[in-house]
Amino acid sequence: MDTVTLAKKRAFASTLNKVPLFESERLLFDLYCLRPGQAQRVHRHDDADKVYVVAEGEALFEVGGEQELLPEGTAVIARAGESHGVRNESTSNVVLLVAMAPRPR
Repeated sequence: MDTVTLAKKRAFASTLNKVPLFESERLLFDLYCLRPGQAQRVHRHDDADKVYVVAEGEALFEVGGEQELLPEGTAVIARAGESHGVRNESTSNVVLLVAMAPRPR
C-alpha cells in the first residue's frame, strides 16, 4: 500500500512549490505549497479536470473567469477547458491538495 504523510511533504520555496504525492497513467495528485504573495498563473487544460482542496489557509481562486476566496476545507473544480489559477493573498501559508485526471500528456 502506498501512503504519504501530508505534514512531512509540506515544503515551501521561493515560488509556488508543487510536491508530487501520487502519479499514474490516469492521475496526478499533488500538494501545492504557497507562501504569501505566491500564485499559479491562470491557464487551462483542454483534456483534464483539476480539483483543488484547501487543506490549510485560504486562497483566491479564479475558475472560468470567476474569482472567489475559498477557506480551509473547501474544494473547487476546474473542468477541462476552463481557465483556472490560484493566488495566496493572505499573510499566512496556504497548502492545497490538487488532483488532475486524466493525467495531461
